[in-house]
Amino acid sequence: MKIPFSPPYINQAVISEVTDSLESGWITTGPKVKKLEDLVCEHIGVPNTLCVNSATSGLMLALKWYDIGPGDEVIIPAYTYAATALAVIHVGATPVMVDVNSDFNISVSGIEKAITKKTKAIMPVDIAGWPCDYDEIQALVKSKKSLFIANSDKQHQLNRIITIADAAHAIGAKYKNQYVGKRTSDITVFSFHAVKNITTAEGGAVSLNLPEPFNNQDEYNFLRCFSLNGQTKDAFTKSKAGGWKYDIIYPGMKINMPDVLAAIGVAQLPDYFSHILEKRESIYTYYQDFFKNKGWALTPLYKNNDKQSSCHLYALRIKDATEEQRDAIIENISKDGVAVNVHFKPLPLLSLFKNMGYNMADYPMAYTNFKSEISLPIYPQLTEEELQYIVKTVEKAVESCLC
Repeated sequence: MKIPFSPPYINQAVISEVTDSLESGWITTGPKVKKLEDLVCEHIGVPNTLCVNSATSGLMLALKWYDIGPGDEVIIPAYTYAATALAVIHVGATPVMVDVNSDFNISVSGIEKAITKKTKAIMPVDIAGWPCDYDEIQALVKSKKSLFIANSDKQHQLNRIITIADAAHAIGAKYKNQYVGKRTSDITVFSFHAVKNITTAEGGAVSLNLPEPFNNQDEYNFLRCFSLNGQTKDAFTKSKAGGWKYDIIYPGMKINMPDVLAAIGVAQLPDYFSHILEKRESIYTYYQDFFKNKGWALTPLYKNNDKQSSCHLYALRIKDATEEQRDAIIENISKDGVAVNVHFKPLPLLSLFKNMGYNMADYPMAYTNFKSEISLPIYPQLTEEELQYIVKTVEKAVESCLC
């Protein structure tokens, strides 16, 4: 049996929506992008959302919106995909890495120790779709207001460190009975990459939940303009009769999402919240039920009184396994036709960040989590037979390598 790791969910509704976009004669940013933005707002409960070409671009846009650049520091977890740090680097700021907890997410006590007068933003990451400790992070931000030094109009308006959530994995996750993005952080960035719970092939969404005195609609308008080279009219508006006149008012970026990709998300998003997420949850709990009685298995968190995972990844850890043993287990699983993965190599293990002076020894929990982690397939197309094959294959591989 051959089981891929994370194929996209493409049904007839998706094909029909994309075909409609192609047949419309309009494939770049236009009505389907706006429809997708509205669907995110409707389902998550946020006032405004801007769709862009990737979550990485969305993070960069959020940082630029808050005028973060050279000389500024942004606190991020050491355990995340490289894009979190690269977004900070691309705006000229310095990523300040913090160790994580055993649940993979950033340590609030670590954040507190890392805050300086140069700190302009905290970017928590909901690894695997498990929400961070948002209330504690927001309380910490408020308690450190006296350290904050504002250097721009927007920074003076907010007058504190901004929280920008890298929720690439977390659309549909819940924090205190509300979806991540609604009152969890100032700005939340979701990913619609091909392997995510909802996809547009490539893409992301920047959801705004800014407090007063900000007007979220006004800031959405600014961000939309900034995502289109700072141009006052998008191509769709310019194409209307007599609508060609435009201006460039900001040194913007070209990071807009095209309609032909948004169409995939327009078809998927309602289905995701109506039944696909529930299917992912059923697979997650199937794994939980199987592995919870295995003495060598450390199962990931799924739900507690405050949080519920989006079930983006099933991050199984093999108790007391070394990195070499974990790799041998993966090799054996792969030989039997099951594609698995590892999420993620902590940033200090990557050459770019090693060469910048980050040391893995400073982030012991990040390494502990990484060295024994194996991500199992979790997507709605999986059948009961395939799930049985996956768990038995994993069990056989682990016990042949450790016993």
